[in-house]
Amino acid sequence: RTASINGGFVAVVDALKMWQKDNRAMQWPIRDTLGAVSVGIIDGECHVDLDYEKDVRADVDMNVVMTGSGDFVEIQGNAEGKPFNQKSLQQMLASAKIGIGKILTLQRKVLGAPTR
Repeated sequence: RTASINGGFVAVVDALKMWQKDNRAMQWPIRDTLGAVSVGIIDGECHVDLDYEKDVRADVDMNVVMTGSGDFVEIQGNAEGKPFNQKSLQQMLASAKIGIGKILTLQRKVLGAPTR
C-alpha cells in the first residue's frame, strides 16, 4: 500500500511534467511532495518499511503518509498483538518521518528536482 502511494506520486508528477510541456499555460497543481511508509513494533523494537515476514510478526502495524513539509496526511495503525503506549507511538512516528524523508529524497532525485 505505501509503495503504491510513493510510486503513484512519482508517476503523477512525471505525467504532469510531460503534459506541462505541451500545455505551457498550465498552472502546476502539485503543492507539496508526498511519501508513505509502514512502521511497526516487533519484539519491542521499532521497524520501518515492514515486509510481509515482519508485518505478520508485528505487535503493532502502522502506515504513515506525510507531505514533504512534514504534515501528516494519514496515520493508520492498530495493535495486532499487544497494545502500545504513547512512547511507542512517538517512536514509530519519528521513525516514519525519517523513512519518509529518505523516500522523498529519492523521489526528488528520480524526478530531477532539488533534494533540499
